[in-house]
Amino acid sequence: MTPTQRESQPRSSNDPVIVWLLDSDPSIRWQVMRDLMDTPAEVVAAERSRVALEGWAPRLLDQQRPDGQWGDGDALPFWWTNMQTLLFLRDLGIDPASARARAAIDLVRRHVDWGPEWGNSPFFEGEVEPCINGRVVALGAYFGGRSDRLVDRLLGEQLGDGGWNCEAERGSVRSSFHTTLCVLEGLLAFEQAFGATSAVTEARRRAEEYLLERRLLRRLSTGEIIKPAWTQFAFPPLWHYDVLRALDYLRGAGVPLDARMEEAVGIVVERRQGDGRWLLDVRHRDTLHEEVAGVVGAPNRWVTLRALRVLDWYAPRA
Repeated sequence: MTPTQRESQPRSSNDPVIVWLLDSDPSIRWQVMRDLMDTPAEVVAAERSRVALEGWAPRLLDQQRPDGQWGDGDALPFWWTNMQTLLFLRDLGIDPASARARAAIDLVRRHVDWGPEWGNSPFFEGEVEPCINGRVVALGAYFGGRSDRLVDRLLGEQLGDGGWNCEAERGSVRSSFHTTLCVLEGLLAFEQAFGATSAVTEARRRAEEYLLERRLLRRLSTGEIIKPAWTQFAFPPLWHYDVLRALDYLRGAGVPLDARMEEAVGIVVERRQGDGRWLLDVRHRDTLHEEVAGVVGAPNRWVTLRALRVLDWYAPRA
């Protein structure tokens, strides 16, 4: 397979996989309309407006406590349940301008911090690990909680090989695929929300090259696959790297098509089932809201949506 710049043709509403995707929550439907079909913008917007009012998103919003937190702080720490629920709401595509989203974020801003271990830093100011701070920057960009200080911190923590690693504070000088992708997603969201800057764009380009030099899954030194688990697809990915997540980032960032993506795209193609759908291969530990994420081993709408939009970007109708 070679990358092509051909414009993808919209998928037909009669396609059985599209019919299956559309027979779902509004959070899936509006993204299918936007990313895979030739749907008028006003129709997409109308469908998206339903996300805050029905289905999965209000179910998650209803679980927020009066103090702005999600969870009970016992089974999992508040920082985890807060961050992962907000990331889920972003993945659902809830309109951040909707009344319910604004009310939820207002509670977070007024009440939620990272605790005494991190000086009670407000939620949207992050803490110390770049893998977490990358996610916080992405959430801030989505929900209007801008933090230039946090972005500057991430830029200053970029390692010599182009990526990031949460173990750098303990002496590591080699980047982590997991951390690098978390930071990349945050910096991209920041630029998309608030405008590009030369410093952020250059940092992203260096980190994208770090991934591409390694063909998105191989050691630069030996050419060996680093972790076979990166060829299995989860939703939500949490902080974990996989090649579908990396490709979806590159697509969203508008990175020029590159032959070094070919192997990863081939893995996505190979994992497509005979009926044209993709399975949820794995559920990572401490995944919240499993009823939204789907059943492991079953066809999964989230994975299928992401895979189809990657293939439409890289090689239309692959």
